[in-house]
Amino acid sequence: MVMSYEEAVAAVTAPGQMFSVVETEVLGQPIKVYEHIFPSLRTLFDTARGRGDETFLVYEDERLSFTDVMAQVDAIAAMLVDHYRVRKGDRVAIGMRNYPEWITSFAAITSIGAIAVSLNAWWTVDEVAYGLEDSGTTVLIADHERAELAEGAFDTLGVRTVVVRSSGPLPPGAERLEDVLIPGAPMPAIEIDPDDDATILYTSGTTGHPKGAVSTHRAVVHGLFSFACRAAANGLTAEPSEPHPFPTAFILIVPLFHVTGCVAVMLSCWLAGAKLVLMYKWGPERALELIERERITNFVGVPTMSWDLLESPDFATRDTSSLLAVGGGGAPAPPELVRRVENSFSRGRPQIGYGMTETNAYGPGNAGDDYVRKPTSTGRFVPPMDVKIAGPDGESLPPGEVGEICFSGPMLIRGYWNKPEATAETIKDGWLYSGDIGRIDEEGFVYVEDRAKDMVIRAGENIYCAEVEAAIYDHPAVYECAVFGIPHERLGEELVVSVFLKEGGALTADELQAHVAERLANFKVPSRVMFVNEQLPRGASGKILKRELRDALVAGG
Repeated sequence: MVMSYEEAVAAVTAPGQMFSVVETEVLGQPIKVYEHIFPSLRTLFDTARGRGDETFLVYEDERLSFTDVMAQVDAIAAMLVDHYRVRKGDRVAIGMRNYPEWITSFAAITSIGAIAVSLNAWWTVDEVAYGLEDSGTTVLIADHERAELAEGAFDTLGVRTVVVRSSGPLPPGAERLEDVLIPGAPMPAIEIDPDDDATILYTSGTTGHPKGAVSTHRAVVHGLFSFACRAAANGLTAEPSEPHPFPTAFILIVPLFHVTGCVAVMLSCWLAGAKLVLMYKWGPERALELIERERITNFVGVPTMSWDLLESPDFATRDTSSLLAVGGGGAPAPPELVRRVENSFSRGRPQIGYGMTETNAYGPGNAGDDYVRKPTSTGRFVPPMDVKIAGPDGESLPPGEVGEICFSGPMLIRGYWNKPEATAETIKDGWLYSGDIGRIDEEGFVYVEDRAKDMVIRAGENIYCAEVEAAIYDHPAVYECAVFGIPHERLGEELVVSVFLKEGGALTADELQAHVAERLANFKVPSRVMFVNEQLPRGASGKILKRELRDALVAGG
């Protein structure tokens, strides 16, 4: 029987069910949690031991079974405890691209009660030094490039470093993983409490230094289980269909040092016992090749990556029939992209999720028929998360009214590492204030209008950049765009758009402005249109770097 969304959520979270929700006390505060949940990441990873020779990780020509992966996890854990004297609560950093060792190191670190510190692989020398010093890291597991960036911290901070996949000379004081690893070493016996710290993930930091978001084992596992709970509920709302011919398989196209790659993709594969295919670096042609070869079912990235996939000259010739879900999150997806995904795959349906580092990637999600029906909404959420739209004084606003999006639930971070003031500014009375502007409609669908700091105020009128971008993406000549504001003496702010056209596309500034004016109010039409000759700059997660575009334009006058 097909259920409504509300009926489905009630059914999967009812007493006695896998995702039953109960109220308990956590750190002295009452909170709703899943009743049947892994108490720690260590117990989650232990489930892989029963999956034997099934393929878990695929990287280039390497194929690792669950048994292979757990053997390396155990050996790295033993190495950290016996060779590097790591103890519960110590910080162990990971600095590398998406290698299998990133995953096994993360599992090993958190399985011995240490705290996994995820370093941004795109950081400079100074940024790496800041992350290591701020977190108080004692041991760094890194690839050769990141080890060289961190070399200055070896002596000044006393950081010991072990290097993976390096055949050349090491920085002084560093050791090779294969030289200090003892194959077959057992996992050390460590007791872990659900409220022990597990991870520090650094936020992107648009100004100043990034903040280290600290999550407990309970928080990470609840974020992970919430994805599974929503999937179970969505399954009850769909018409029965023929079984999919291929087992679940994800392709990892976003960095593991970001929460989407770490929790929503990597840890979801641990939970589901699913195959995870790692890319050396993002490229749509290579991604299409792997989707076809490995029969990928789930493609999770930022909207720009879905655009890249569809625009690739190889798209029409590659077999993408295994794909069931295409989308991700990290930024709003224009409605035109939702339509294209829906119409371009034989099985694949569009999806989007709205989560944060501070919510362990979980948040409202939209997919399939609902997403096609409401392509500008990021969707609904399941217990034990709750979402409200807050007014100026923190009051909960009624459906349809615009305010700041706030989250509560056991998947929230406990705070920012060594930054109590920043924690207090973000988490108030159990609610995490996202900094995002949005609304909730009568059906419970959440709409993200924009980041508060990216909202442009032109002559007293609020302009949500995502809305303008969605209108621009409707033009067939546009490959990608970014809308932002720059200072204006008379208006306060002026609306600007940087546009990259499709190959062979032709468009003038006047034509683009007329296109937007047909769809939006005149004050939302960009007054300056900047055409660029290459794709817009992106950060490590694939998001377009609006601040970089804005700063360059302001500096150039």
